[in-house]
Amino acid sequence: MTGGEHTILELKAARQAARRARALARRRATLAVTAATLALIALSAGALTPAQPSRGAGELPVAQWASLRLPAPVPQAPAPLASQIAALGAAFDGRAGIAVRDLEGGWTATHDGEALYPQQSVSKLWVAVSVLDAVDRGVLSLDDPVLVRREDLSIFHQPIRDHVGRNGYATTVGELLASATTRSDNAANDVLMRLVGGPDHVRAVISARELGAISLADEERYFQTAIAGLDWRPEFSFGRNFWRARAAMPKETRRAALEAYLEAPPDGASPVAMVEALDRLAAGELLSSTSTAHLLDLMAQSRTGPERLAGGLVEGWSLAHKTGTGQVLGRRATGYNDVGLLTAPDGRTYAVAVFIADTTRSVPERQALMQAVTRAVIAQHHGLDPGQSADDDFNLLPLPAQETADLRLRGDFPAP
Repeated sequence: MTGGEHTILELKAARQAARRARALARRRATLAVTAATLALIALSAGALTPAQPSRGAGELPVAQWASLRLPAPVPQAPAPLASQIAALGAAFDGRAGIAVRDLEGGWTATHDGEALYPQQSVSKLWVAVSVLDAVDRGVLSLDDPVLVRREDLSIFHQPIRDHVGRNGYATTVGELLASATTRSDNAANDVLMRLVGGPDHVRAVISARELGAISLADEERYFQTAIAGLDWRPEFSFGRNFWRARAAMPKETRRAALEAYLEAPPDGASPVAMVEALDRLAAGELLSSTSTAHLLDLMAQSRTGPERLAGGLVEGWSLAHKTGTGQVLGRRATGYNDVGLLTAPDGRTYAVAVFIADTTRSVPERQALMQAVTRAVIAQHHGLDPGQSADDDFNLLPLPAQETADLRLRGDFPAP
């Protein structure tokens, strides 16, 4: 019996020991889970609670914020002038875009200033910039000789045509540039465009200078015939061949071609981009100082459009400008433009652009809009009311009209 009881006691002790072991294991597991939970809670709390900064911490961010500078506010045009420019554009019977920029003050007053308008011969400015850029780079010289042949002639206004005989006409780059800029000579402009590398090169010059919403079409002879719905033919350079071909077209075909041009002009520019480009030209940002002075001098000698922007000049004021004139279909006139740098007696200069894309108003009415813009700028400059600039009490002396060859051609070669 004694041996059996010992065995029973041993088994009981073993069972008790096993229970204690299991209980101990459960307690240890519980403690482990509790510890892990507490650790996780502590970790989360630490992530949400920022560490105490050391001495001097936070000074760099504060310094960075303190050194921030907000962009300078865009200068605003004087309210009376801005109101008058908007009123002039809105009242005109036709699609007109206007921009005036004060080169010193940096403000711009506009009417429909961001839309694209056909430049027509205003785009000769960018050919001139391309030519003078080539001069600055030593690729061309203004004294370089050029032989203009009959096959080089263009269309519409081209005074150089009268000098081109069977053996051509010997001239120079500089003389062609002067004729294209001051007399808006289409043939001279086309020859210059080819000399610098064609329209693609001029577009590259415009792009490289980041002139914004300013584009270039093609040589005048190709560009103008396309506007009329025709393809270029060399005989269009002479006599009335172009006019006969255009008159023989169905009116609807020609009207459709003109509408397509006005809808998306390949020579389009916005008034705002134009005055900003003129600002940069005057500042010497587009060309060397010598070439800048030369181009501005040519613009000041312009013989076209004396009754456009220049018709509003008063004593002591001057204008360096470039005009553009598009084709006419019936009473409908397109691309009647003038852009330039208007300078006061005290030297303050304003870039001005007036584009008339499409109108049935007469030439004097179109000129009156441009003159009113000039007079409004002058009135504002002199501390007068721009809205009263056309009245009798505008006490500044107008300049007399100047003689000019504004698109005057021989009797057998009428204007477009």
